[in-house]
Amino acid sequence: MTRSGFVALGDSLTEGLGDPVPGGGWRGWAVLLAEALRTEAVPAEAVPAEAAGERPASVPLVNLAYSGALAADVAERQLPGARSLAPRYASVLIGANDTLRAAFAIERIAAALDLTHRTLSADGTVVLTACLPDPGRMLGLPAPLARPLARRMRAVNTVVHAVSHRYGGIHLHLAGHAWVADRASWSVDRLHPSERGHRLLARGFHTALAAAGHPVGPPPALTLDGPPPTRAGSAWWMATRGTRWVADRCTDLLPGLLALAVQECRHGLAGSGRLLDTAAERATRAALAALPDPKGAATMAG
Repeated sequence: MTRSGFVALGDSLTEGLGDPVPGGGWRGWAVLLAEALRTEAVPAEAVPAEAAGERPASVPLVNLAYSGALAADVAERQLPGARSLAPRYASVLIGANDTLRAAFAIERIAAALDLTHRTLSADGTVVLTACLPDPGRMLGLPAPLARPLARRMRAVNTVVHAVSHRYGGIHLHLAGHAWVADRASWSVDRLHPSERGHRLLARGFHTALAAAGHPVGPPPALTLDGPPPTRAGSAWWMATRGTRWVADRCTDLLPGLLALAVQECRHGLAGSGRLLDTAAERATRAALAALPDPKGAATMAG
C-alpha cells in the first residue's frame, strides 16, 4: 500500500491552541510542519530551470487531535481513523491531560501508548513523538502541588521515550529544549505554546525528520503572523476562560492532588521524599515490563 499524508493525533497541543488564525480557530505546529514536509524527495538537478522557483507539493494534513484527549482516547477513538487514512507520518503527542486527572495510572497510559505506536508502526507509518514539559512547573504551582505532577510527567515521558525507541519512531526531547523555559514561547494559559512555541516545535520535528533522511523543504519560519502574548492578555484569559478551566480541574484533580500534597509534605518533613520518587519509578518500570513483546506484537497489529 502506498502511504501518503500526515495524520496528527493528540490533545489541544496538537489541535493548535495558542496559535489562533484570523476569523477563529487554531493553526498549530502540525499545520506548520506539514507545510514544510514534501510528498517526495526531488533532487535539485532534476528540477527544470523554468520550475526552479516553484514550491514542491507539501504533505496533506488531517488533524484528529482534540482538547482534553487522554492517551486512552487516542488509542480507542483517534487511532482507527488514523489507520483508515494510511498516512506516511503520524504524530502522537499525548499525556499531559493524563497527569491532570485524579485517576492517573501509568500502566493504563503505557498500554494505550504502546498500542498506538505499535499499530501505526506495523502499518508502515513513521510515528512522531515528544517528551512534554511538566505542567506544574509551567503553571507555577507551589512545590507540594508541583512535585506530584512533575513525578507523573516524568513517568509519562519515560514511557513515551521507551515506546518510541522500541518501535523506531522520530522522538523529540521537547522537555529538554531551551525554548521551553522562555515565557514568550507559551500562550496566556501557560499550558499551550504561543505562535512562537508552535513554530519552534514544528522546526524541531522538521530537523529530526531531515536528520533521519525524510524529504523536507525549508523549515517553518520563525517570523510571527500574530502578536505575542501580553500580561493584559493573560489577565483577560484568566478572567474569562481560566477560571472555568480551574473549576473543571477542581472537580477532578484537586481533591486527589491535595491528598498528594499532604503526602508530599509529610515525606518532606520526615526527609523521605525520595521514597515517593522510588515508588513512581518502580511503577513505571512495571508498566513497561508488562507491555507485549515488540517482535511478537508487531505480527498481531495488522
